[in-house]
Amino acid sequence: MQLLPAHPMKIGVLTFHRCINYGSYWQARLLVEALRAAGHRAVLLDHGSPRIDRAEWRCALRPVLPTPVPPADRRLYAQKTRKFFASFDSLPCSRRFPLEHPEQMDDFDAVVVGSDEVWNLSHPWYGHSAIFFGERVRARRLVAYAASFGNHAAERGLPPDRARLLSRFDTLSVRDTNSRALLKTLGLHAELVLDPCLQFAPEPCEPRKATGARHVAVYGHNFSSTFAARMREWARKRNVRLVSIGYRNDWADTQWITAGPEDFMRVMANADAVATNFFHGCVFALRNRKPFLCEPSPYRSIKIQELLSMLGAQEHLADAGMPAAHCDARLFETPSPSIEARIAKMRIASAAYLDHALRQDLESPAPERARA
Repeated sequence: MQLLPAHPMKIGVLTFHRCINYGSYWQARLLVEALRAAGHRAVLLDHGSPRIDRAEWRCALRPVLPTPVPPADRRLYAQKTRKFFASFDSLPCSRRFPLEHPEQMDDFDAVVVGSDEVWNLSHPWYGHSAIFFGERVRARRLVAYAASFGNHAAERGLPPDRARLLSRFDTLSVRDTNSRALLKTLGLHAELVLDPCLQFAPEPCEPRKATGARHVAVYGHNFSSTFAARMREWARKRNVRLVSIGYRNDWADTQWITAGPEDFMRVMANADAVATNFFHGCVFALRNRKPFLCEPSPYRSIKIQELLSMLGAQEHLADAGMPAAHCDARLFETPSPSIEARIAKMRIASAAYLDHALRQDLESPAPERARA
C-alpha cells in the first residue's frame, strides 16, 4: 500500500537504522523509501555513538549467545557485518550527528519516529536514549509510526520524564496492542498500524502450488530442542532442505551465516516455507505469503504473539504439544484468506494514518524551541 502523493516535506526518519539486524534494516529502508516515493524529501536521521557502535559490533560477532560462537563462525559473522556496512552506505541519510546531542541535527518539517522497539527501556544499548522519545528533536511535527515498547510490558508503566516527552508527539501510532495499552494508561491515544516490512510490500504473489517444498528458510537462533527435532523430522520425511539464514543452527542442512540484507530479502521471498522464532521471520513470511511456523522466544514473545493475534494468525505459533498434522499444515499451506484480508484492511488504515499525520498544518514553534 503506497502513500498518496503529497506536498513535499523535509522529513527525518528516526529509528535503529544501523543495527546488524535484517528486520531493523528493512523496516528503516522501506519506510524512508515509501516517504520518498510519495514526493517527500525524506532521509534517515544518521545519529552516531561510539559506545553503541562498539556494543552493536560485539553483538554482531556473537549474536547467538549464550550459545558459544567458535572462531570460524566469528569470521563468517564478520563477513555478514561487512555486507550490512555496504548496505548502510546506500541508504539515504542525513548529515551525521551525535546521538547524545540531537540538537545538532538539521531542521525538519517532520520527524517520524519508528518503526522498531524505539521506546523499549530494556534495550541493552538504546534503552536510555531519550532522542527516540522526541527530546531535543528539531522538527515542527513529531510523528510516531509503528513504534513499540518491545518486551517492556504495559503494566510496568513509564518514568514520568518519558511519559511527558511522549505527550508532546503530534500523532502516535504503534505496531502492537501492548504499546497501545501502555500509552492509554498515560491518557494518550495511538493508532494500531503495520510494521513497514508488511505495510510497504509489493502486490501479493500467486498462491504457492501444492507441489511440495524445496527448502525451508530457518530464521532465528537458540530454538528449543523440541522445535529443532520436529523440523528435522518433518524435513527428512519430505526430502526438504533446511537453510539457516544469518545465524548458525546446527540442526539445519545449510548454514548461510554470511547473508547480507539483500540476500535475506531474496531467500525469504523464494523459500517455500519459513521456520522462525523472530518477529520479522513472521512478518516476511506474511509479506511473501509463505507457509510458516513460529516458536516464540522469551525476549520476543510479546511482539510475536501480538502480531499474530492482531492478524488472526495464532495457529502459526508452535508449542511442544502441537500435533504433527497441525505442523504439517502450517508448513505447507499459505496463510489463510482471513489473514490476508486483515492485512489488506490494516494496510489501508496504516497508509491513511501516515498520510493524515503528514498533511496536518505545519504552523508550530520554531524547531529550536518546539521539542526542547
